[in-house]
Amino acid sequence: MTKRAIILAGGKGTRLRPFTKVFPKPMMPIGAFTILEIVIKQLRFYGFKHITITVNDQVKLIKAFFGNGSKFNTHIDYTFEKKPLGTMGPLKTIKDLPKNFLVLNGDVLTDLNFHKLYTHHIKNNNLFTISSYKRTELIDYGLLETDKKDSLIKFVEKPNKTYKMSMGIYMLEKDILKYIPEKKHFGFDNLMYKLLKLKKRIKVKIHNGYWLDIGRPNDYILATKEFKKMKKKLLHV
Repeated sequence: MTKRAIILAGGKGTRLRPFTKVFPKPMMPIGAFTILEIVIKQLRFYGFKHITITVNDQVKLIKAFFGNGSKFNTHIDYTFEKKPLGTMGPLKTIKDLPKNFLVLNGDVLTDLNFHKLYTHHIKNNNLFTISSYKRTELIDYGLLETDKKDSLIKFVEKPNKTYKMSMGIYMLEKDILKYIPEKKHFGFDNLMYKLLKLKKRIKVKIHNGYWLDIGRPNDYILATKEFKKMKKKLLHV
């Protein structure tokens, strides 16, 4: 069975401006590589031999760099969005999806074992599996808790808050497609609201390693600094 991965690379990268005025976000450099190149190398290492990249008007630049995937020892093809379809909408344009497949954003830097996520999803017969990361952030304010009469009952100065975050990496069972509309902008959030309303089971798998979304300038700058020390772990070299 050929493992299939879908890389979402059709976003405009508006949060990462002014960097993305020159390159599309997945083509931003991290060390000697583009972020998309790192993702593809990782997928191939974990045995994904068929990769589909969803692209928009920057398709020529991405196709010129990655071609058919032969230089990465994998097969790469593309789907083109005439208009933005969100994170889940592009899946309806792919007609040859297997029973289970991986979907991930093209701008994440992580040491996640994609093979283990793939096998975990199939073994548990999941419809949708979200790879999740615990992130602790400082809330730079004093928080007030009041009763019904607006009297202060608790005060916390600049607390740390831990969240379970979506990593932008998912495993899907093909039946999920019936919940995604045709030719419409339909995001991960839209799909989650719909599945929760229908009481469908959505599973979450925590990743305890490294993860960084480079969608914001500060995180991109951090990624370029951290990549050198993380290179061996990320690229298995």
